[in-house]
Amino acid sequence: MSKSPTPKGTPVQRSPSVGLPDGLPDGLPDGLPDGLPDSLQSPGNSTPGSGPQHKKRISSLLQSPSFREELDVLIQEHVKKGGSSSNLWALRQLADFMASHGSPASLTASLTASPSNMMMVTPINDLQGSETGSLVKGERLMRCKLASVHRLFDLFGWASLNHSCLTLRVSKEQEHFLVMPDGLAYSEVTSSSLVKVNILGEVVDGGSTNLGVDTDRFGLHSAIYSARPDVRCLLHLHTPASTAVSAMKCGLLPLSHEALLVGEAAYYDYKGLMEAEEDRVELQKSLGPTCKVLVLRNHGIVALGESVEEAFYTIYHIQSACQIQVSALCSAGGVQNLILLDRTTQRPNPTGTVGWAGSTFGPLTKSRLGEHEFEALMRTMDNLVGHRYLVI
Repeated sequence: MSKSPTPKGTPVQRSPSVGLPDGLPDGLPDGLPDGLPDSLQSPGNSTPGSGPQHKKRISSLLQSPSFREELDVLIQEHVKKGGSSSNLWALRQLADFMASHGSPASLTASLTASPSNMMMVTPINDLQGSETGSLVKGERLMRCKLASVHRLFDLFGWASLNHSCLTLRVSKEQEHFLVMPDGLAYSEVTSSSLVKVNILGEVVDGGSTNLGVDTDRFGLHSAIYSARPDVRCLLHLHTPASTAVSAMKCGLLPLSHEALLVGEAAYYDYKGLMEAEEDRVELQKSLGPTCKVLVLRNHGIVALGESVEEAFYTIYHIQSACQIQVSALCSAGGVQNLILLDRTTQRPNPTGTVGWAGSTFGPLTKSRLGEHEFEALMRTMDNLVGHRYLVI
């Protein structure tokens, strides 16, 4: 007896997938393209559960060499056909999730664990080979670094919904900059989603999203980049501690080793916009030619760096110094009860300088400020499920 076809638009009750545990099928959006490996499309061969047989079926599926091969072939075919981005995203998520777990045994252990312990994270380095043709020299790595900084801000709890902005100068010749588009969370930023703009904030390359850029927010960065051609990266920190210090008349005090590492700071009465020319002139006067820390009165603090590594090294110590200062003032009851360090007599050697490397390891080995620390953080990002910074 033949079965009548299901009318279009009629909801279809789906059975649990054979090789995937509870929770994972929900992570694969509806509308996956035809051709998904048969092992993922066989709903009638198993019943849900978490017993030994269920785990054995999962292990058998994931240890099958043909499973990953079929998935890779399917992704390539879907790219050639120009299928919908949501379907392709779902397949890439599955493939990246498998790759990030290493061996089939470790992947099986993750999938058979509690759904609350599973985490699907969009890889930082999501640029495909065909998408790199329009990038300038070194831009792919710069995109990965700036996207990684956004992830670090999110992991450290520094992310802000609408106040801060993290940017990177891509090309001094063309004056192009990378910036996060509006509407993305810091945890969602990838190398391909970053938007490339010119000095006026006009979009040059919209990236992989259809989201725009807040030109008013970028105006401050535009003014700083125009005044300081030596600056390559700007990180605006707007945490409670940094905003509290920016609102203090005493400013950033030399209370700690971290504050000394930050160095002297410039101060600017930021009004929220940089529309008038006199505002830009005043900002340029406040910054000077060498300052690397800009305190925006009541609006947080900006770190200026000749590299992403230097800017993050500075912003990290700014946050620590601000937290120490806020705590010390709350405990001491006022500046008059604090012991301030003398910048002229106590000068810590920043990690990454030539002097520090030479005095510690013998032969002078030049490295950029904050480079070693940043690479260590990138290895940490690689070890976190799915971030994938270094994996090309």
